[in-house]
Amino acid sequence: MVKLIMAATGSGKTKNIIDLVNEAAAQEPGSIVCIAKGNQLNFDISHKARLINVQDYSVSNYSSLLGFVAGIHAGNYDITKIFIDSLYKVACDDKPEDADQFILALDEFSSKHSVEFTVALSGDVSTASETMKKYL
Repeated sequence: MVKLIMAATGSGKTKNIIDLVNEAAAQEPGSIVCIAKGNQLNFDISHKARLINVQDYSVSNYSSLLGFVAGIHAGNYDITKIFIDSLYKVACDDKPEDADQFILALDEFSSKHSVEFTVALSGDVSTASETMKKYL
């Protein structure tokens, strides 16, 4: 399952992600991962969740991000939830059509590997593509 959180910049999406990660870390029996760009969440995310700064790795587009997610999962089959904060920033690509393809690939990955994804994305909900609307 993929859940998309879409709202304008500065509307509290990151705070929402932090709350969801911390809640999942407290309740889930499996491993929780949060992928973000930069170290700004270091003190906000519970130590029970794994916070990964993509700037420490060679993630530069949606294809490399998908490979990165697959690699994380391959290294730990106990992962039950993965959160991605600010998708456009993490993937270094703000084209909605590219994000659509990534979201569809995540959904396929989720079904195959029983991992839930929650993705925060900046943008007005009224401008969401048909693909994005299915996951809001």
